[in-house]
Amino acid sequence: MLEQRIQQHFIDSADLKYQSAQALSKPIAAAVQAVLACVTSGGKVLACGNGGSAADAQHFSAEFVGRFERERPELGAIALTTDSSILTAIANDYDYQQVFARQVRALGQPGDVLLALSTSGNSANVITAIEAAHEREMSVVALTGRGGGRIGTLLHETDVHICVPHERTARIQEVHILALHCICDGVDSQLLGEQEPPA
Repeated sequence: MLEQRIQQHFIDSADLKYQSAQALSKPIAAAVQAVLACVTSGGKVLACGNGGSAADAQHFSAEFVGRFERERPELGAIALTTDSSILTAIANDYDYQQVFARQVRALGQPGDVLLALSTSGNSANVITAIEAAHEREMSVVALTGRGGGRIGTLLHETDVHICVPHERTARIQEVHILALHCICDGVDSQLLGEQEPPA
């Protein structure tokens, strides 16, 4: 019984990824172009999210500053989820809704990209971060699910929305990490040329 349950998770995840491949390839390609334009102009990506999405923001930033699968120069990315002193000070002195927005206003510059992750599309602190990014003339790449929530209504025409067509948080997060890997690979292929990834 347990093994069947585990196998069903694999099947459901694979099915959603297969279904999402065509629907999400266009917005993911647009995200690659937005991030590429940012970093080749000397800009940086600021990434944020809560819970598992915070881990995904950190994962993306690590692969950008370090590397994905190929050797290349370092690319600018900062996960806004990692500095416990900043997070706790802002949450304590203002409120938790401001923990990312104040960092965006402090660190963001025109031409930078905010990578905003929210499986529901309704995370209040991610929404305020998007508003702050727009104030700073940054573009936004938003990864959501469940129809996009409030975030879907806030995005500008120049922003990119990667909305996973599913309701379940775990499945949405599994596609988010694949989308982030596609962005990393797409940027690398544009910077370094097409090459088969290592086996």
